[in-house]
Parts: sequence; C-alpha cells; structure tokens
Amino acid sequence: MNTTVTNQPTPEILKKAKAIPNFGTFSILIGILLLLLGAMGIVLPEIMSLEVSILIASLFVVGGIFWGSHSFKYSRHQWSEWLKPFLLLVSGGLMLFYPMSGVAAIGLLLAIYLLLDSFASFTLAYGLYNERGWGWMAFNGITSLFLAVLFLAGWPASSLLLVGLYVAISLFFDGSVLIYLGWIQKKLASN
Repeated sequence: MNTTVTNQPTPEILKKAKAIPNFGTFSILIGILLLLLGAMGIVLPEIMSLEVSILIASLFVVGGIFWGSHSFKYSRHQWSEWLKPFLLLVSGGLMLFYPMSGVAAIGLLLAIYLLLDSFASFTLAYGLYNERGWGWMAFNGITSLFLAVLFLAGWPASSLLLVGLYVAISLFFDGSVLIYLGWIQKKLASN
C-alpha cells in the first residue's frame, strides 16, 4: 500500500478556497484594526457613542450639502426639492451641536431596530419550527428583545453607554471574523 503524501489540494480544499476568494492578508490587517477599535470602544463606550453621533451628524451634513447642490442645479424653483437637504442639514447640525441628544436619538433608533429584529427572528423561528436551526433563530430573537428592553429601560440616560458598547462589540466581532476568514484563505491558498 502506497501512502505517499502529495501537495495537491483536495477537491474539498479547492471548493472552500473558491467560497471565500476575497479574503486574505488585507482582510487580516483590516480585521486587526477593527478588533482594536472595537476593544477601545468596549473600554471607553462613552467616547465611542459620541464618535458615532458625530460621524452620523457629519454624514447628514455632507449629504445635505450634496443634495442641496443637486437641487440648486436641477430644480432650484421647486420648494419640495429643498425639503430633504434642509432636513439633512438641520438634523445633522443639531446632532453636531448637541451630540448627547444625537446619542439619545441613535439609542432610540437602535431600540426600534432591535425590536423589529426580534419580531423578524421570532417569525422566522416559528416558520422553521421543528427544522434544524429554529432554536438558534429563536435565541437570536430573545437576545434582540433583551437588548431592546435594555435600551428602552434606561433611555435616554443609558444611550451614552449602550450605543458605544453596541457599536464596539459589533466592530470587535467583525474584526474577529475578518481575521479568521483571511487566515483561512491564506491557509487554503498555501495548500
């Protein structure tokens, strides 16, 4: 019986390598940066909350400027075309000048999102009842509902802590996943 080892990749390895072709060394680098940013946000969630509020406010202001320039160029005489840039500029400006209120608004929006996510997860779990994975979907719904209640129970005061933690934990896990996928792709490519 000949048991020689070849360096030829098996069909399973080739299939896995094709499944995640867009990950590699750059993914590992970005993953490390996201993981570090998430870790800093977990340690300093209040600062992360303020950063998120300022980032969203800045995007609103920039979007309002772009939309306003579009309205000026193509329909400057229609007042309805100026409503959207006006709202973007005003809401972005208010969030920049009052970032704590912006954090509270983001906290409320996250609570609403988590409530909708829990409803969707429960609905999907009910549709998958007695199928493989339905329990995980129900667990996801319970987790989202718990987080929504946590946001709403102390709102608006808890938003400063919870928004930063929510974003930081998300960045931490996104970074972890990118590192893992980049490492797997590098390993598969070397085989």
